[in-house]
Amino acid sequence: MMDNILNAFGLKPNNYHVVPFGSGLINYTWKISGTSQQYILQRINKNVFKTPQDIANNLVQLENYLKQTAPEYLFAAPLPTVNGENLVEDEGNYYRLSPFIKNSHTVDFIEQDKQAYEAAKQFGKFTRLLKDFDLTQLRYTLTDFHNLTLRVEQFKTALANADKGRLNDAATEILQVEANIDIALIYEQLVKGKQIPMRVIHHDTKINNILFDDNNCGLCVIDLDTVMPGYFISDVGDMMRTYLSPANEEERDLSKVQINDDYFIAVYKGYMEEMGSALTATEKDLFIYSGKFMIYMQAIRFLADYLNGDVYYHTQYAEHNLVRTQNQLILLERYLQSESRFLGYIAQLEKAFVSSI
Repeated sequence: MMDNILNAFGLKPNNYHVVPFGSGLINYTWKISGTSQQYILQRINKNVFKTPQDIANNLVQLENYLKQTAPEYLFAAPLPTVNGENLVEDEGNYYRLSPFIKNSHTVDFIEQDKQAYEAAKQFGKFTRLLKDFDLTQLRYTLTDFHNLTLRVEQFKTALANADKGRLNDAATEILQVEANIDIALIYEQLVKGKQIPMRVIHHDTKINNILFDDNNCGLCVIDLDTVMPGYFISDVGDMMRTYLSPANEEERDLSKVQINDDYFIAVYKGYMEEMGSALTATEKDLFIYSGKFMIYMQAIRFLADYLNGDVYYHTQYAEHNLVRTQNQLILLERYLQSESRFLGYIAQLEKAFVSSI
């Protein structure tokens, strides 16, 4: 199987060594190493991405645009096959090959505010460079991925059909979700009123979707499967959700779920240095809201899956999705408690910026 794929990309199998690579949870990834060249090979997860060709189409469109408008930008685009195709199909699976960026690495956990700053800057730069891109050229690779209104409806359906035992076990969490429904109402108003523009958004801004150089400076964004039209609150919100706490959503000791203010400041500085001139006044006012939006939505998704009997997220123990829900609701509570501090940091940063002009 692997020989067929390598041959399709013009690589002689005997000249390359293939080993599993990375910590991604969606696609299968291998590093392909030869005497002079290294590559990254990925098999697209068809259970998540139903139409892999849509991803390939999007990346071709973005690559062509960036070559014309920002040729110096490092865009980790897949390589064509010897027949000029974007993907290789083998036994019903789809594969793509990308060059391995030398002297680069990823990190799975943030250890310093510089990493948060550099990541936010790279995600901001990506969207800024594409601010004039024609969104009609992009296809939705995951329909309604960050549609909070839909997620609330799915939660309500799960609530109506849930087993009584699970309803009882999740009673506290259900009340917490309902108590914060205003977060979803704000999103609904934003969308219905077209209060903020659609942009080219990455939609998966966890820290290991950034390539760093040996000095921990950001090189570029990677894992572009979820790039599609969306709102900036998705990218900023996902950074808030995954960067600010040292404990991720799998942590069972909820006392470890805390907010690192330095990481908030780093995210704000990095993203706004790139996108500050591109964001509308309304978008800037929603910067803090973006974190509420993403944390709340993820809590709802975990809780709905628990009520549905754990049919979507992989679980390792009986109450795994309920614990994930509790984790995200604690994170939301800590985030809401931090809002006044965040506002103060933003005011100070903006004042410093004006003074430097």
